[in-house]
Amino acid sequence: VYKRQAEDCDSGEPLATRSRYLSLPAGGIRCLRYTVDLGSAARAERISGLLDSSNIIASPTVWMWRPRLRAKDAILAEFALHDGGQVFVPWQRLDDTGNRYRLTPSPQSGSALAIFGSFQQKFIDVGGAQLRVVLPNSIDDVELQPLIPWVNATAENLAGAYGVFPNPYTNIFLIPIGNYGWDSDSAVSFGRVVRDGGETIELMINQNRPIAQYYQEWTPIHEFSHLMLPYLDREQRWVSEGFAQYYQNVFLARADQHSARDAWQKIYDGLERGRESAPGLSPNAAARAPMRDTRMKVYWSGAAIALMADVELRRRSGGAQSLDSVLGELQQCCLPSTYAWSGVELFRQLDEFLEEPFLQELYHRYADAGEFPDARPVLQQLGVSVRDGRVTLDDTATLSSIRMAITDPAQ
Repeated sequence: VYKRQAEDCDSGEPLATRSRYLSLPAGGIRCLRYTVDLGSAARAERISGLLDSSNIIASPTVWMWRPRLRAKDAILAEFALHDGGQVFVPWQRLDDTGNRYRLTPSPQSGSALAIFGSFQQKFIDVGGAQLRVVLPNSIDDVELQPLIPWVNATAENLAGAYGVFPNPYTNIFLIPIGNYGWDSDSAVSFGRVVRDGGETIELMINQNRPIAQYYQEWTPIHEFSHLMLPYLDREQRWVSEGFAQYYQNVFLARADQHSARDAWQKIYDGLERGRESAPGLSPNAAARAPMRDTRMKVYWSGAAIALMADVELRRRSGGAQSLDSVLGELQQCCLPSTYAWSGVELFRQLDEFLEEPFLQELYHRYADAGEFPDARPVLQQLGVSVRDGRVTLDDTATLSSIRMAITDPAQ
């Protein structure tokens, strides 16, 4: 709706448009010219009212027509900006000018945001990757530099799982919304991963909260953890959300930002909420249903499987393998990925890294079953004891050493 006057550059003939789509003549065209009303597009973004007028924020899905890319295709994009303006798009940056980008195929899992105008940015190197951290100018003065150690620590928590950061080129887009939103007491009230021409983590931050609070939030490491898996089909989002639920607690404990007991308490509480949510509905069915009715089933079914898989991998191998190491193998072979995977494909690939495969069987046991994955026996073996809903840790339990290897900072 914001694109205007599309025409063939060579003939000057207008091209028919319909909503987000452009109709080309049968023989195609060599060159496309059109204009975009970026001002109106920016005003349509709800967060624009919270930011300084020096920013124009609009998703590439609004201002860019592009063909469907095949596996080895790429688009090279160059921006000509006036008066020292800047551009941030969620793609791979090609040079230090910040004006040239490479757009490759992706699952197009959402509408990432782009910025034109003026913003703060910094590049940090973590685990063999370069992260571009971007902070748009807000209506009050917010400095990026005090936030960089927190972003760096969060990224290092993730890279610590298997020694490298999952994607060598990742964007971290911090959106200062202050006390606006549904959770103004949080330092980070919302986040998401967008895989549209690249991988971008968008985090809505409350710049009025103390820096120390950022380190206690689970939302950032949850979103970072999504990068350990490829984008999954919507029906299997219970796997990706569940693995991120599991790892957000594990990583915060390993970083000593939560105690091990607190981490296991949160895991236990979450699994109980998942068990009580949408009884009789399988994880696949829950992922298809309205999220308001099935959220806990979706988020904790996969966490239960991640826990069971991690413990069994460590038990079978005497600690030589873990969910960390298997996901590290996945990163080396297959990430970042340019398409959406199915749950079957993911677990089949993970089994390729095992001498005695069992992960596909674990997936198939629960994906379409109404029974919630019961991790309570595993928790008991780990020494996670529960009385009146309160967790205590028993270091004499059969698999207590595995529990400590999962969450203790020293491990």
